Amino acid sequence: MNDALPVVYLARHGETAWSLSGQHTGRTDLPLTERGEQNARQLGERLKGLNFVKVFTSPLQRAARTCELAGFGAVVEIDRDLLEWDYGEYEGRRTVEIRKDRPDWQLFRDGCPGGETPDRVGARADRVVDRVRAARGNVLIFSSGHFLRVLSARWLDIEPAAGKYFLLGTASLCALSYEHDLSEPAIRLWNDTQLER
Repeated sequence: MNDALPVVYLARHGETAWSLSGQHTGRTDLPLTERGEQNARQLGERLKGLNFVKVFTSPLQRAARTCELAGFGAVVEIDRDLLEWDYGEYEGRRTVEIRKDRPDWQLFRDGCPGGETPDRVGARADRVVDRVRAARGNVLIFSSGHFLRVLSARWLDIEPAAGKYFLLGTASLCALSYEHDLSEPAIRLWNDTQLER
């Protein structure tokens, strides 16, 4: 790895009631739990000393509050492309419940009726990748799990459906960068949740 190349840090929001219960939380604007707020502050401690040319967050309160508690509220830019996947008719439902009606359903392959397809989420992720690469420096992003998984797949120039392979815990930290030069995107750090212990 070349330490001189830019790094894009991805911070998944802290815990919410629905992340605890396993309910799909797309556009429902839930607050962080007390533990989620504590995790956000700890995330801020881990990010101290790092410099960012840009900081972006989803407008949803779970991501924006994580950003604020981590200490970046004064410099953040709201980016609607960072919204979580729109789960449509599956909003608030757990995968096990959805599979009672559709036993072979897979989010990253099928998307959601009345919501977004993987390609639509991928198109939003592509716009974010373009903005981040144009920033020409270290960037910090606060968003939600399924979107960040698609964003990471698109960073690597692989199909949005490949996001299914990248698991993310709440309040996790990831880093996307490059190997030798800007033509070789890579994952530098993935799903680091040490702050939750």
